[in-house]
Amino acid sequence: MPTAELILTGAKVRTLDPDRPHATAVAVRDGVIAAVGDETDVRDWRGPGTEVVSLAGAHLVPGLVDAHSHPVWGLDMATGADLSGVRDLDGLRGALRDASRIDGWVIGFGLDHNVFGGRPVHRALVEDVLGGAPAFLRLYDGHSALVSEAALALAGVTGPRSFVQRSEVVCDGDGRPTGHLVEHAAMELVAEVMPRPSYAERRTRLVELLSAMAATGLTGAHVMDLGDPELVGAVAEETVLPVRLRFAPWCMPGADREDLDELVALQGRRGRHWRVGGVKFFMDGTVEGGTAWLEHADCHGQGTEAFWPDPAAYTAAVRQLHAAGVRTATHAIGDAAVRHVLDTVQGLGAGGRFAHRIEHVETAPDGTLSRFAELGVIASMQPPHTAYTRGDHGDEWSRRLGPERAARAWRTRDLRDAGAVVALGSDWPIAHYDVRGVLATARAPLGAASARGGLTGLQALEGCTTHSALAAGEAGVAGRIAPGFRADLTAFGLDPVAAPADEVAEAPVRLTVTGGYVAYRGTVDC
Repeated sequence: MPTAELILTGAKVRTLDPDRPHATAVAVRDGVIAAVGDETDVRDWRGPGTEVVSLAGAHLVPGLVDAHSHPVWGLDMATGADLSGVRDLDGLRGALRDASRIDGWVIGFGLDHNVFGGRPVHRALVEDVLGGAPAFLRLYDGHSALVSEAALALAGVTGPRSFVQRSEVVCDGDGRPTGHLVEHAAMELVAEVMPRPSYAERRTRLVELLSAMAATGLTGAHVMDLGDPELVGAVAEETVLPVRLRFAPWCMPGADREDLDELVALQGRRGRHWRVGGVKFFMDGTVEGGTAWLEHADCHGQGTEAFWPDPAAYTAAVRQLHAAGVRTATHAIGDAAVRHVLDTVQGLGAGGRFAHRIEHVETAPDGTLSRFAELGVIASMQPPHTAYTRGDHGDEWSRRLGPERAARAWRTRDLRDAGAVVALGSDWPIAHYDVRGVLATARAPLGAASARGGLTGLQALEGCTTHSALAAGEAGVAGRIAPGFRADLTAFGLDPVAAPADEVAEAPVRLTVTGGYVAYRGTVDC
């Protein structure tokens, strides 16, 4: 009989496998689960080269997956000063005055829209503390930035620009850029002239980041961009990736048939613990940036246009990819954006069930919820984003939407109750990657979503396991602890289902196993 490389014993195993919901021991061979049961069921799998780990009563669950993250592209996004702790304009000015320069630039990320207190985002608010340095400050939503006059000059941006996608160089009444760049194409004008870390720096940061993710219990991430296949592939050959990465490259407005064929050709590109699988679309932007596509304008008179200027072209692109067997994920925050994606999937017929997903779904009317279940569209939600809003609706997100739409914030429980598949993630670096925080805020939403009930402990766990597996089309190989499934496993010092949400947020991680590889060992008896 073949022997296992790894055997875990003495655990309280929650398998999420209906055929055997609970166990105490697991054997792993060749990166997959060979046996599940008790000591007697795994005894014969033990050999001279088998590593046996006693979990001493720890709670073992299927490996947790972040269903929406940017761990490679995010290395660039999360460069420079972390501004996520800044709460007001004075705090921002102080942080910029003291910020270290990177090749002469002031670079920051995580800047909260609420810092501006309702004022328009304008470089004049910070220009005098920069000492003439070029500056690029990414707002927390990842869809907008504040840049300085010197940065605009280096990029040659002197006035408005036209883009194929919905983007804007915001200008004043005289046509002069205010420094507010909205959406990807506008931000890229300045990003192209910014300093960039070396390959060695990026490699080191990637390994450090993935190791830190594994230390929170993460074994996988659905990466909502192409990342850098050369970097990831090289790192995967040099070492074992602690977190399994599944990349979905972007499809942007203006893509023609040849572009779509190239996206199809990318599918299946892979190495150990990484692969390309799926395509990412944007149907809109963000509420705070005024680019969420809404059925009715926001309170600033914005939000009535799609990211794809011709929404029918988006639908045609999804149809072509679907016909080629490619799964899609579409960023859709506003109610009109969500509706259009649902309409598109409905037009695909029965073959579209569980092959397509919507990312974010931050505000959705009652009549929309049941359509997710009826059409088999997966809702990919990021509960930690609720922290950027306030329970009294005094935040920028809520003020822009108004009371009625703000009251429909992040309806994860309503979607589950409607029968939808709900996968959970962080959207790092928009929110922290700690998957324990994802589980906790899914159960106890914050801010504008706090008035609604959260998920149950079991539903939250499913959101990072079985439902994430469904979202990736991997329900037959991932998301459960059962023979033949991937040996992606997470062990906590407490029960992530039964323990209170605030305790889950700080749960001790005893062990993280990715594809049979021990990616993280806790300090207590492991």
